[in-house]
Amino acid sequence: MARASAVELSPMFDDMPGAGTVFDFDEIAGHLVEQGEQTSPSELHGCLSGLLSAGAVGEPAAGLAGLNQTLELDLHGELAELMLQLYSVTQAALQDEEFDFHPLLPDDDTELDVRIMALGFWCRGFMAGFARATAVAGRGDRSLPGDSAEILRDIAMMAQAGADEDAEVSEDESEGHYAELVEYLRFAVLNVFMDSQGRADDAPGEPPLH
Repeated sequence: MARASAVELSPMFDDMPGAGTVFDFDEIAGHLVEQGEQTSPSELHGCLSGLLSAGAVGEPAAGLAGLNQTLELDLHGELAELMLQLYSVTQAALQDEEFDFHPLLPDDDTELDVRIMALGFWCRGFMAGFARATAVAGRGDRSLPGDSAEILRDIAMMAQAGADEDAEVSEDESEGHYAELVEYLRFAVLNVFMDSQGRADDAPGEPPLH
């Protein structure tokens, strides 16, 4: 399995095929502020990823509705359009054989403690989205395979991520630890997504995401 850089924004976020849309972290943050929301762009993407990783199906509009309901938001206008596109891109990345899925996080120029906080927000959104889609599908009582169950516990712990100001490590070591966490997260989410797809295939008649 090829391993990609963990802290670069992947080509996943560079361009929408045929549309040329750029998923810029700061732009999405600006739209959130304009709409009076204090949510992180990372939490939005984490939630969409969680919905999809739990086996949610449906058009992007259903993904936007799930996002709004899960995080108690009312996204509209250009930001809503960006989320529709981000849902489609994320779904395609999760299904991509080249493992092109990456969490949407601030770029490398952002202070490390801000990036670590955003990573925690992403994981929080993921867990919320995953829980909602699982509940909607009525699969709460059917557990995932052992590896995925452990991964979900890890992601739940990462949702509490914060910079340890008392840790006596160098800046390079801190950057390395962060990169390892992001790299672990993206492959962990891919594993959960694949396990959920297999579980959904074994359970006919499950309802779509609403």
